[in-house]
Amino acid sequence: MSLPPCPKCNSEFVYQDQEMLICPECAHEWNPSEVAEEDQPVTAKDANGTLLADGDKVTLIKDLKVKGSSQVLKIGTKALVRRIVEGKDHELDCRVDGAGEMMVTAKFVKKA
Repeated sequence: MSLPPCPKCNSEFVYQDQEMLICPECAHEWNPSEVAEEDQPVTAKDANGTLLADGDKVTLIKDLKVKGSSQVLKIGTKALVRRIVEGKDHELDCRVDGAGEMMVTAKFVKKA
C-alpha cells in the first residue's frame, strides 16, 4: 500500500496512525479522506462579480470612511491589489492612491 507524500514538505516517509497520516519530517498531520481546503486558492469578487487577482487595479465604487481616522476615500479612488486574504470583513490588501496601505472589502470595488 502506497501512501501519498506530505502536502507541506513532499516527504515520502509518511506513516498512518488510525485515520490520520503523519509526516515525521515536518510533523504535519492530515486526514486523506477530507477535502483539503488549504489547496484551494483564496478568491474574491468585486461588486460586478468579476474575480480579482493579486496585482489587479481596482476603483472604489462608494465613499469609504477609514477606521480610526477622519479621512474619507472618495468614489473613483484607484487602488492596487497587493494580495487577497481570507477574512470576514476585508479581503483585499491594497495600496490606495493618496492613503497608503490598507485593507478593503471586495464588494466596494470594481476592476479597473
